[in-house]
Amino acid sequence: MKLPMGKKKKRIVTTAPETGVSMEAHPSGAPVVHRPWHHLESLALTFFFSVMLLLPLLDILGRKVHLTLVSGSLNLVQHTVLAIMMLGAAIAAREGKLLSLSSTSSLIPERFKTAAHIFTAALGAAFTLYLARAGFQYSMVEREVGDIIAIGLSKFSVLLLLPIGFTIIFFRMIWRSAEKMSQRAVTLGLALGLASLGLLIQNPPQLFLYFAFAVLLFAVVMGTPVFVALGGAALLFLWNSETPISSIPAETYRMVVSPTIPNIPLFTLTGYLLAEGGASKRLLRVFQAWFGSMRGGPAIVTALVCAFFTCFTGGSGVTILALGGLLMPILMAEKYKEKDALGLLTSAGSLGMLFPPSLPVILYGVVSHTPIDKLFLGGIFPGFLLLGITALWGVSKGSSQQAAKHPFKIKEALDSFWVAKWELLLPFVIFFFLFIVKVTLVESAALTALYAFVIEVFIYRDLKLKLVPKVITECGILVGGVLLILGVSLGFTNDMVDAQIPTQLAMWVKNSVHSQWLFLLMINLMLIMVGGLLEIFAAIVVVVPLILPMAQAFNVDPVHMGIIFLANMELGFLTPPLGLNLFLSSYRFKKPMVEVYAAVLPMLIILYGTVFLITYVPFFTTWLPSLFGYVPVQ
Repeated sequence: MKLPMGKKKKRIVTTAPETGVSMEAHPSGAPVVHRPWHHLESLALTFFFSVMLLLPLLDILGRKVHLTLVSGSLNLVQHTVLAIMMLGAAIAAREGKLLSLSSTSSLIPERFKTAAHIFTAALGAAFTLYLARAGFQYSMVEREVGDIIAIGLSKFSVLLLLPIGFTIIFFRMIWRSAEKMSQRAVTLGLALGLASLGLLIQNPPQLFLYFAFAVLLFAVVMGTPVFVALGGAALLFLWNSETPISSIPAETYRMVVSPTIPNIPLFTLTGYLLAEGGASKRLLRVFQAWFGSMRGGPAIVTALVCAFFTCFTGGSGVTILALGGLLMPILMAEKYKEKDALGLLTSAGSLGMLFPPSLPVILYGVVSHTPIDKLFLGGIFPGFLLLGITALWGVSKGSSQQAAKHPFKIKEALDSFWVAKWELLLPFVIFFFLFIVKVTLVESAALTALYAFVIEVFIYRDLKLKLVPKVITECGILVGGVLLILGVSLGFTNDMVDAQIPTQLAMWVKNSVHSQWLFLLMINLMLIMVGGLLEIFAAIVVVVPLILPMAQAFNVDPVHMGIIFLANMELGFLTPPLGLNLFLSSYRFKKPMVEVYAAVLPMLIILYGTVFLITYVPFFTTWLPSLFGYVPVQ
């Protein structure tokens, strides 16, 4: 679409539907032009998701008839994740939706924006080119080994997706750096020049490496994708090391094909199917019918429907954006003060993150090697405690006179429940398959995704079958971006481990802090700051490896530590200056940030008090897992 001459194109910043993570849709202002092969990319992504969904279901069926229907199906599912990661990340690069830590680039003066975009894109592309080179080296090593995954598919052929994917991302970062071909040529030349430094400078001095880290940090602040920040840091660590750069894709591969990783795309797909269907309106009707007649009923409705949505979408972005327009008018109509309504909605947007099948819980389990099913069980009581405190605060701001105007009607309550029964059953479906039938977590995720697909497409018919590939593509963009971050971060984490940074930090803390209670206080205060500065996925992959050795030194139960971390990160969505809910609420309700801060502050203080209670009473997190065979650390 052509714009009138003389008018500047507006820079558009969007938000990831599932996470609320800042994504720069058009860094240069250039529109996304969809080519014929883009449709093929979406179809390929749909195919890989279908394979991942179908194979676990065939495994379940095979066990029932005592046959192996697909030999090596688990290996195929695990390697399908690698295809989804690289294809989803490539599409995210095409659309300008690679996850970034911040949107500080919006503060750059207009006259410097083009130069800043070119520089950050060139630096990111240079590091991406090295990741492509590392991936190629690793795939060539595996070619000599000649391993077969299943059904004659070689490991080498799958590993080639790493260099191919990174190369595509490299060119798309160059393309999106600017509008004019001459500016893109400058970006390409600068990227190749920066990449050549790695070949020209051998064993760089320490001061030079410090400078390189400072430049990378500046690029991160300006909006460079998170995977570039972590992958670039890993490459800089290896610059004067004898360890080959192929160790980074080797760690990426090891992570991606781990048995628990397929849960991430499958549960995320469930959330997208619900969000694209009419689930939000049906659930809102249910909670209104059952709780709207109580004093503060709208507050209870707000807390419940937000928690239900967030646990399936894994983050608060979709909750505020999708439900804010429905819930704010209800709260205002019930005579809630605008400040209270704004604070309640912003706070409720992150509720439910501790409930299954939340994506951050799964990611934490993968990074920390903590049993994911035990983390889900451990998060139920703390999750309901945070939910109840939020609802009670909202009730205290409600009016008993307004509640009297909405008497409880049993017919409407039963009708609404009956209409939404299939979606309300989802948590019980997960629990039933996971803990009663005792299928694996991946099989439970596949069954849940299939269940959501069937009810939204064939029972409710809110989601047209022809639109499913589009939904899967949006899901793949998020999953690809998150898995890419998680994959390259392992290279960075291993470099820190090799440098004994976590061990030294744990020893320093143990020598300086002599009480578990004091240690937990220190951890909470640290996580409050982390939650207000880092996006949750980046926090998990960067911070968790640092705090785990410290938690072990003070004999803190792993599940309890996980819930402490995740509960703090849940409130990180509300913590200034960079809490995602604050930005989303300001954007959705058109309120100044200062006004949002003031509205959230009372709720934030109360919720942090609740998190401290959870921290010092391990019973909340360990009792329920102990009923299912978990032995808490004493």
